[in-house]
Amino acid sequence: MPNEQSEDTAAGFNPLRPKLMRIAYRMLGSVADAEDMVQEAFIRWMRADRNEVREPEAFLRRTVTRLCLDQLKSARRQRETYVGPWLPDPVVEEDKEEDVTLPLMLALERLSPLERAAFLLHDVFGLAFEEVAATIERDPAACRQLAARARKHIREARPRFHMERKRGLDIAEAFFVASRSGDMKALGAMLAADVSLHADGGGKRPAALAPMFGFDAVMEAHERVAAWFRVNGSQLIRIVFVNGLPGFITLEADGELQTTALDIEDGKVAAIYVVRNPDKLKHLH
Repeated sequence: MPNEQSEDTAAGFNPLRPKLMRIAYRMLGSVADAEDMVQEAFIRWMRADRNEVREPEAFLRRTVTRLCLDQLKSARRQRETYVGPWLPDPVVEEDKEEDVTLPLMLALERLSPLERAAFLLHDVFGLAFEEVAATIERDPAACRQLAARARKHIREARPRFHMERKRGLDIAEAFFVASRSGDMKALGAMLAADVSLHADGGGKRPAALAPMFGFDAVMEAHERVAAWFRVNGSQLIRIVFVNGLPGFITLEADGELQTTALDIEDGKVAAIYVVRNPDKLKHLH
């Protein structure tokens, strides 16, 4: 019966869905686009002659990766007209840290689609280069070169040390309190000298149109927003890890959510990443 066949197809697919979502999201940086790619892979799985598929997971991983490679071509065109800094959709983890942090996601953006795929499949998901080659339709030697080039480009984005989880969340909570209360002395004590601030409003909500660099520029920006917070308020939803970085989710005065993620080095906040674009926050409601 058709219904039984559909149920069997879904039963074989659903256990793999989380892993496929992780691949698609890391390729694209968009939760909605990743969901679309995984759903399209499911449709193709429904149509496939599964008697011819020896390894369902490999078949689906290849399908999702190839769909993402096609999607990246149009995504790059969209990024060229994006208003202000582009940040990946925030993924919130409450009980474990991400294997691909936000700085690494941004470094991946600078790679070619094939470099990105080779690096993620081999270095992050642990696939042999023979399987990477079958997935992206290149020979293993070429895949090794792609991954090596990617590694060279993103070496600086790799975490240089591990921060104890509770310490990171404590800093995030202290940052929230200082930034919203206007305690500039406490806030300044948390910031590195070369701190940067990146705010993604996507032209949908107010946000700086370019990243800010340096202690003075970031402090000045926070002095301005602290005055706004004192009048309009900012409600803490929860302290969490955002794309592997300590941070928090807030409900702002306009009724929209916002995420803040803090890249912390040697106990100081080295970079602040704020996502305000409501299109990127829908999945957190």
